[in-house]
Amino acid sequence: MAAIEIYSRGTCPYCVAAKRLLAAKGESWTEVDIAALPERRREMIERSGRNTVPQIWIDDRHVGGFDDLAALDQAGELDPLLGT
Repeated sequence: MAAIEIYSRGTCPYCVAAKRLLAAKGESWTEVDIAALPERRREMIERSGRNTVPQIWIDDRHVGGFDDLAALDQAGELDPLLGT
């Protein structure tokens, strides 16, 4: 099973959609809520080069946001990344 890390904010609809997609695939993840832990926002920006949430990593690969995750799924590339 892949290690998934998501930087998110509770009120973000794209964050909810990303987690819903991953949950539907039976995945679990480590979540960093940048609203609750604002000091982690800088870390997210430094790691991803982006300032929007969600920012998703699967193992050591930065996937990007929800649109990127959904595009990988539609292209049939997400399941291999997840090891399923």
